[in-house]
Amino acid sequence: MSPSEIHPTDRLHGLDALRATALLLGVVLHASMAYFPVTIWIVPDTDNSPVASAIFFAIHLFRMTSFFLIAGLFAHMMLGRRGTLGFIRDRLIRIAGPLAAFWTPVLAAIIAGLVWMAAIRNGGTIPTDGPPPPPLTVGTFPLTHLWFLYVLLILYAAMLVMRAPFAMADRDGRWGRFVDRVTGALIGPWTPALMAAPLALAFWLAPNWTPFFGIPTPDTGLVPNPVALTAFGSAFGLGFLLDRRRDLLARIERLWPVFTVVALGVGAAALVMVGGPVPDLAPVTDPNLKAPLAAVMALAVFASTFAALSLALRFASGYSAVRRYLADASYWIYIVHLPLVMVGQILVINETWPWFVKLGAVIGGTLAVSLLSYELLVRHTFVGRWLNGRRVPWRRPPEPALSPAE
Repeated sequence: MSPSEIHPTDRLHGLDALRATALLLGVVLHASMAYFPVTIWIVPDTDNSPVASAIFFAIHLFRMTSFFLIAGLFAHMMLGRRGTLGFIRDRLIRIAGPLAAFWTPVLAAIIAGLVWMAAIRNGGTIPTDGPPPPPLTVGTFPLTHLWFLYVLLILYAAMLVMRAPFAMADRDGRWGRFVDRVTGALIGPWTPALMAAPLALAFWLAPNWTPFFGIPTPDTGLVPNPVALTAFGSAFGLGFLLDRRRDLLARIERLWPVFTVVALGVGAAALVMVGGPVPDLAPVTDPNLKAPLAAVMALAVFASTFAALSLALRFASGYSAVRRYLADASYWIYIVHLPLVMVGQILVINETWPWFVKLGAVIGGTLAVSLLSYELLVRHTFVGRWLNGRRVPWRRPPEPALSPAE
């Protein structure tokens, strides 16, 4: 029997662990970008390696699709517990509120890092002849790394609108039972391929698609790109349906060897097809090349997503105080991490250390500062109640807080 079957619990610790891992891996992902063998980041380092881009590629494949799948499951859970009005109120407080409150200081800190880096490149003085910033429009609005909160709000709104007519019409539960049967048919070894089909089409239709980056990050503009909406929307929707059929989580868990083997094989094939660890950053234009790239990349995204999900359910379903703490802290860490990563990259840029030492120092320093600030400024204060749904008193044993996607 699996750990989740031996120790049944109302709290899905495995999903909490995966959600926290997805957010914390954002620190690794952004830190690795300085050490690519080609320049893609605002703080490029001369000490670099193809391994750094391979790390980025592996993380980027599954990180945010996993997050949005879990977010969909938790959304259905909260909707059932609190009702529509309670759900809307909670999401406005814990998702829209942090986006509104932290966007300005985070953007200011990122701009400060850009100016600092520009001064280093200019011999220690801030250049005065740089190009003007682009005009702020719907298409150029810089959401920064907080874009995930904005996309969550879009998906929540779409969910409520799409659910309303079915909820009103389904008085006898017949429609719900039909949906549950369909959900059951979706879950099996074939699930990654089924989920990959619409994403492959979105990749193929996307102009100027760069395969190495997979799903284009919707961090600029208030209208998310169609590829991101397809990938994250479908993951969110499946998660929403899975909460109606919690029994299917055990089926996913049992398939962890299959999902893991497929993810490793298809992920490796995708990396080779996009140019290997030295990324080819040119958009693919040849239709004959684009079609197989789109198919393999889409399958790699969802195979790795379900591998991560099944592994979390299999090996992290028990309670762990450390995982619980990191799950609570991950929301705050992700909000504040990007300026800290930039500062770390700038501080070590002139050191003669190997690239992996620099990467480790940036990740370690970022996590140390963000965890310390979480413990001192967030966990035991009103900010902790705001972000995590619960303030942990200083002198009482910590109680599990709600995850930010709940």
